Amino acid sequence: MKDYGRQVFWLDYFDSELKRSEGRRVPLSTATRAPVLGELGEACRRLNLQPEPQTARYPSRPLRESGYVSVTKLGPKHALLIRIARELSVVRGLGQKRQTQSHVGRKKR
Repeated sequence: MKDYGRQVFWLDYFDSELKRSEGRRVPLSTATRAPVLGELGEACRRLNLQPEPQTARYPSRPLRESGYVSVTKLGPKHALLIRIARELSVVRGLGQKRQTQSHVGRKKR
């Protein structure tokens, strides 16, 4: 049953590789290339939205594996969409920073 106290945000809303007509809902300046469900969940956690990630297929792209996060409703969907997109960029940057730091400590042979 539909929960009217929650909003759904699909990974495709934030994917910079998609056109607006293909499902992207944020400007390219705030979009992320090929976002992952774990990153989207982490971005929502950092915004205290109590996310519930779910693997699924985006309705307009049934052949592509995707997913969505259901979060508590805090206001207009578009405003929350932009906040999540900005936080997703931060989470992606932190992940890349950790990955870079783990490679720095290794010795070359």
